[in-house]
Amino acid sequence: MTGVFDSCFATPGKMIPLVEARAKIRDTITPRVGTTTLPLRHCCGKILGEDVIARQDVPPHNNSAMDGYAIFFDDLATDGETRLPVTARIAAGHPLERAAQRGEALRIFTGAPIPDGIDTIVMQENAVEADGFVTFPQGAAHKKGANFRHKGEDIKDGDVILKKGHKLRAADIGICASVGLTDLCIYRPLKVAVFSTGDEIRDAGQPLPIGCVYDINRYTVLSMLENLGCEVTDLGILPDNLATITTALDQAADSHDMLFTSGGVSLGEEDHVKSAVNALGKVDFWRIAIKPGRPIALGEIKNKPFIGLPGNPVATLVTFMTIARPMLLGFSGRTDISTRSYQVPAAFEMSHKGGRYEWQRAYLKDTDQGPVVDLFHTTGSGILTSMVKTDGLVEISDSPREIKPGDLVTFIPYSEVSQ
Repeated sequence: MTGVFDSCFATPGKMIPLVEARAKIRDTITPRVGTTTLPLRHCCGKILGEDVIARQDVPPHNNSAMDGYAIFFDDLATDGETRLPVTARIAAGHPLERAAQRGEALRIFTGAPIPDGIDTIVMQENAVEADGFVTFPQGAAHKKGANFRHKGEDIKDGDVILKKGHKLRAADIGICASVGLTDLCIYRPLKVAVFSTGDEIRDAGQPLPIGCVYDINRYTVLSMLENLGCEVTDLGILPDNLATITTALDQAADSHDMLFTSGGVSLGEEDHVKSAVNALGKVDFWRIAIKPGRPIALGEIKNKPFIGLPGNPVATLVTFMTIARPMLLGFSGRTDISTRSYQVPAAFEMSHKGGRYEWQRAYLKDTDQGPVVDLFHTTGSGILTSMVKTDGLVEISDSPREIKPGDLVTFIPYSEVSQ
């Protein structure tokens, strides 16, 4: 069976430029989940498993954009007031049950269907009605077709209104409802198992003996996966025991689409996670020229992807956002796996020697000239507060560069890499 990542990710001893790594992700990562059908009401946040094609026009008929009077434009006088009899009333959901006639005005309300032949709506603010007649001043309707909503002006029968692989938002649900859909074909959530290892790791709330630390990364990874719509299983903290780890991973691979950890996978002979993964499948070390973060461990267990992130908390978050996230999106069926960024003036000075991409934690500041971005005061990969107190990442390419205040830099808000 073809491997999850195949040989295109095997680069022993070589540092892959980030641009090349992103291209490989884009070209090779495909959905690893099937599709199902859900009622429309429960589809927000899900990923479309097929194109959505309209089966009717929206709106389905010409209708009024205003409360006012439906008339024939040519009945308006060109040199003074126009006075017409008001002969009928048309409300939304109540079409006129006869043909419209020249020389009459029809009282009409917003959303009401416009009778055939009528070509203009005069808004009620430009009219005076009394004793069964309505009077329009000269120029009450500045052009034929005023205040019309035309049949099919939003959506036409046969239009592809949403593409396969799109993550559904509230507005998307509304547009599907507008063409009468009751359910959608969506990708089922990616099932991901997450675990930590280490005899020194403790869960929050447990006593913390000397030499031990609370488990940070598992909680951040669990949260980020849930934000991406994954169905997550927390395997907890696995002890430093090869047999226990091997059994847990073997069982998890049978019931999940992917396995995830941070830290705990190294080139050392005593590393139990690496040994367990290799016993059940294989581990590749994909070295990317980036900072922060050491090589990301990519591998597979029973043809299920395995990703191991760096162990430092900041490196875990940053590499998840910039490297693992696009993979997860592709595995989940999404097509928009690229990260959106913005060009923002720098409020800092920096000398970058090049050779690898860097992500610097940064925050936005408002000035009279608009927002600028400044760097957090520390670059340590263990300082998690630097992620809490900032707004996003400044991405600096692998080319040498001198950054001066006012220079435009690439800024990635955290909001763009959290869903």
